[in-house]
Amino acid sequence: MYNSIQEKVILDGHKLFWHKDRVEAWLNGEKIAPITIDCAITKACSYKCVYCYGQLQENKGFNLSKDNIFRFLDDAAEIGVKAVSFVSDGESSLSPHIYDAVLKGKSNGLDMAIGTNGFALKDNRLEEILPALTYLRFNISAGTPARYAYIHGVDEKAYHKVIGTIKKSVDIKKNLNLDVTIGTQMVLLPEFKDDVMPLVMLGKELGVDYLVIKHCSDDEEGSLGVQYDKYEELTDVLTEAEKETTETYLVKAKWSKILSGGKRKYSKCYGAPFILQMSGSGLVAPCGMLFNDKYKDKFHIGNIAEMSFKELWQSDRYWEVMNHIASDEFDAGCDCGTLCLQHKVNEFLWDLKAGNVALPENPGTPPMHVNFI
Repeated sequence: MYNSIQEKVILDGHKLFWHKDRVEAWLNGEKIAPITIDCAITKACSYKCVYCYGQLQENKGFNLSKDNIFRFLDDAAEIGVKAVSFVSDGESSLSPHIYDAVLKGKSNGLDMAIGTNGFALKDNRLEEILPALTYLRFNISAGTPARYAYIHGVDEKAYHKVIGTIKKSVDIKKNLNLDVTIGTQMVLLPEFKDDVMPLVMLGKELGVDYLVIKHCSDDEEGSLGVQYDKYEELTDVLTEAEKETTETYLVKAKWSKILSGGKRKYSKCYGAPFILQMSGSGLVAPCGMLFNDKYKDKFHIGNIAEMSFKELWQSDRYWEVMNHIASDEFDAGCDCGTLCLQHKVNEFLWDLKAGNVALPENPGTPPMHVNFI
């Protein structure tokens, strides 16, 4: 049994060890359903974060209706998807359907999660959705009002509203003795060094379960100008941050990505069939880095507002795209942006295919959030 939050949560790795049947089916050439789908249910966002990748993901699509979203959740459950997280290129809490969607997905047997800036979340709906969520993660990259306003491109009033919503979420979890994980996430740029420790201490004060500190992804052209060579200068402050971990509060830097220099060891993408992404426009593509309309001809599969997700998944187009990104015609080292969502899954599957690692017979006690791979 696990004794602390640090032992329960994997924040810098993957969970494929606990999905051996799906991995073996893939190795045998079978058409597998994704284990996890990361998606948005709107492309709208009221924030203008300085590191936002969303500005690089522009694509035409739809304002997803409740019927579109519910049909998608029905299809996901039917084909064998295990978890759906509302985390993608839009702020899903701006959709009027988010609360019903969480409850619908949970009733379908799916593990549900939300990643949000928290500003549009309605405090009076938290008690309704928290019991249905596996995790609620607040994206917050500064621990003071002024720096929060600068980094996220909003008024300082937004900071105080979000802090209140986090407090409310923590209180509800404690009062109702819920299993939901309340976490925070910092997107770290090298110039945010002085923002790390104030945010660490804020998380401890608020009583959240964890703070994960992650790298910033960039596209293949370096459009955001992320200086990956500067991350090494943050080693001392990140080490100091992790020392604030307790039995109930985990501070974790994603070291493997932060110190990677933005480089990959694999050239093919094997991870997308296991962890798929969908735009808030309804667009289905292998990953968020390929949402932009300039990738339409090669990588876009379809839209859930025009065709059911089950039909898209069964289509020749879906598997043409998946087979292409796993072929010699595709090179993830130059055709993709840096450090994508599927990165850790890709590293493992690359080594597995090469015979450098094996699936363990008994991987041990499943970690928390096991279906969010």
